[in-house]
Amino acid sequence: MINYKEKFWEVMERLYAGAEPEGKSGYVNLVKQKHRYFKEYVKPELEKEIEKRIGKFPDFREELYHKLYTFFDPYFSDSGSMFFVKSYIYYKQYERVYGEEDVKLFWKTKDLYYIKSDILIKSMEVKTEDGMTFFFDASNVEHKKNNEKKKLIYSFSHIDPQNRIVLKVEYSEKGKETKKEEIIKHIKKALGIKNFKEETLDKAIQTFERQLKVDYFIHKNPEAFLKQQFNLWISQYFISHEDVDLDPNRINQLIALKDIAYKIIEVISKFEEEIKRLWEKPRLVFNSNYVITLDRIAKKEKGIEIIKNLLEHPNIESQIKEWKELGIVGEDFDKKEILNNGILNQKWQFLPIDTKYFKDLEDEIISLFDLDEELDGLLIKSENFQALNTILPRFREKIQTIYIDPPFNTGKDFDYIDNFKDSSWLSLMKDRIDVGVKLLKKNGAFWLHLDDNANTFAKELLKEHFSQITEIIFNTNATKDIEADLFGYKSFGDNFQLKHQTLFYCRNENYLFRKLWKPNRNETNLNIGWLDLISFPKVSSPKKISDFVFKIEKWIDGTFKMQEINVEEKVFPIGDIWNDIFSFTQSEMRVSESFSFNLSQKPENLLRRIIQSSSEPKSIILDYFLGIATTTAVAHKLNRKWIGIEMGAHFEEFYYSDNVKKIGAKGRMKLVLAGDKNIKLDKKERRPHLSKDIDWNGGGFFKYYELEQFEEILGNVEYSQEPASEFFKKYAESSKITFSQVDPFIFDKRLAKAVKINQETNDWEVDFKQLYPDKQVDLIESIVNVLGIDYKTAKNLSKEDLLKFYRRVLLCL
Repeated sequence: MINYKEKFWEVMERLYAGAEPEGKSGYVNLVKQKHRYFKEYVKPELEKEIEKRIGKFPDFREELYHKLYTFFDPYFSDSGSMFFVKSYIYYKQYERVYGEEDVKLFWKTKDLYYIKSDILIKSMEVKTEDGMTFFFDASNVEHKKNNEKKKLIYSFSHIDPQNRIVLKVEYSEKGKETKKEEIIKHIKKALGIKNFKEETLDKAIQTFERQLKVDYFIHKNPEAFLKQQFNLWISQYFISHEDVDLDPNRINQLIALKDIAYKIIEVISKFEEEIKRLWEKPRLVFNSNYVITLDRIAKKEKGIEIIKNLLEHPNIESQIKEWKELGIVGEDFDKKEILNNGILNQKWQFLPIDTKYFKDLEDEIISLFDLDEELDGLLIKSENFQALNTILPRFREKIQTIYIDPPFNTGKDFDYIDNFKDSSWLSLMKDRIDVGVKLLKKNGAFWLHLDDNANTFAKELLKEHFSQITEIIFNTNATKDIEADLFGYKSFGDNFQLKHQTLFYCRNENYLFRKLWKPNRNETNLNIGWLDLISFPKVSSPKKISDFVFKIEKWIDGTFKMQEINVEEKVFPIGDIWNDIFSFTQSEMRVSESFSFNLSQKPENLLRRIIQSSSEPKSIILDYFLGIATTTAVAHKLNRKWIGIEMGAHFEEFYYSDNVKKIGAKGRMKLVLAGDKNIKLDKKERRPHLSKDIDWNGGGFFKYYELEQFEEILGNVEYSQEPASEFFKKYAESSKITFSQVDPFIFDKRLAKAVKINQETNDWEVDFKQLYPDKQVDLIESIVNVLGIDYKTAKNLSKEDLLKFYRRVLLCL
């Protein structure tokens, strides 16, 4: 006979905390905390509550547990997330729902934050057909922090007493691969066998990797969701049991069932609400540095003196080594050439200095500048939702143009995961579009780049925010001869050859638009390269070409200017089919512009057209699926300010993919500052066509930093059922808030680690090193982001505003 009480509590624990993985990560810590908290506090408290309420109906106890199990079981997820896992009420991934807002897209995870996909890795024994026994040791694996692509790799550990081959499991870093030959050599030597086959090892690894892959979610309103579902479920019960006996005793039993279910929902939702607060809270800024070219320093008073100090600094050799790795200088470079008789050599004026090598000089360098005015860009290493949420107070309605090129939901792997199922992909995109739109100026433009795998879904999401959406077709097979086409291995496929991607150009009323024109590239006498003409009407209602003044944007003698072009030939307005921008299927692009050796890299000319048509110089451009920084590279050359957000290895100077070293976002932007010309990578000189067309020579100033990540926050959480610690009481008194605002039901001890209150003055004393001993917190940048103020104000913050900042970053208030 089935014991539904036991099954119910098993479901409750899994629903509350999820399955327990092995290894090390913030999520692993959270899951362990939740399992402990459930067993020590939640379950005992709920058992008392259930017994108290069901005491009047002893005959109903077994049926009660059966019904509770039946209701809660469909919402169980291996990741501990609450949603329609196997619900019989909503069984589709997505459907159209008719209501007050006409037709609206609905999907199973619509009201959830999508966090990441990962494998619930556990150590595992695997026996192969030829009698070998492996043990995969995953006890110390460092899980993924975000949704970056990382593959599992294996190495030989030892032969254990059970004669099992023990393999260590870890995620790859910096292109590290599984070295099968070494594993096989160790196995042969340890077991004294000569005929061990590689296919035996491959089959064992394949078996291990069949472990459960899960999506991690956080519900935005867990209590309302589960209560709504319970009401639907109990209604279904009455509909399907028309002959149900509704005597007073039965009605009282069902009322007790509802009361108990509601109490359970309220209890388990509290923790989900706490996790939601952690996900939504703004992040601290870690490990910030500046990159600035020598010409910017030299123009300031005492700038030459600072350059002399840089050249005499013990870390200058590390800086020179980086320049050589990036191909900015040759192996024969001599730092003595930088200054000639105390004057900056023009040849080396655009060398980019990274203050990570000169931290003792950083304050002196930065004090020369008005950061609010003179900083060109921000490069942020972070999962993008967390970054957007953090910079929102600072940049709300200040961004002119947003361009994003997210994962296309194709099921194929790039250097990031892009095989989201439709429902997960929609949740990921909705949240990131919703918060991104809040950053846009009233006259701003939002550009979303997709292919046919997801564009129909995305358009429905965009309709929630924009009154005008233009669908632009980017012909990825464009050639110099518009009558010709590309011919390659894909030409012999059975289906029509895919030749396009989709750009959604979205805006509302009174948007900024600069009308672009192009000549016949094969016949033109206009010396504008691949550039478009920007038109300015001379009359109120232009009807002919002569009614416009045509200009291009270009650097002239170090100044970004609008250069008028005399047009005495036929030119053509840019339409919604872009078949004149060469993609990375073109040899020209591969030679002059390719940094990632990857066909997914977007052409600079594509971003040039997008940015020029929807923004003006000095306005801010944002890309929060940055990749290797094409958007920010083009924005910088076009004299726009910029923000780029990227996570994982793509952020760095270089990253590894398939064991090949490739340029990353930070490296790409340093090349741009250095002039983006004569760059020697993989033994080829690269000179992007845009740099040549606009005569870009270099120069710039940007800041880069990491943000505190969700996994890092979870790694520090330690929950207690003791709501009234002395610290918590003192905090509530000093900040004049009630326990209802910070629910003491779940008290996170990370607060007590970092914060002390001076008993005499009630002042906060915060030591972030207690939480992050290996990180350097940039307090000023953190304050600027969280409070939405400028650098000058942040440096002179009042105690009251500083308290507000600490409450936001530590208590999510």
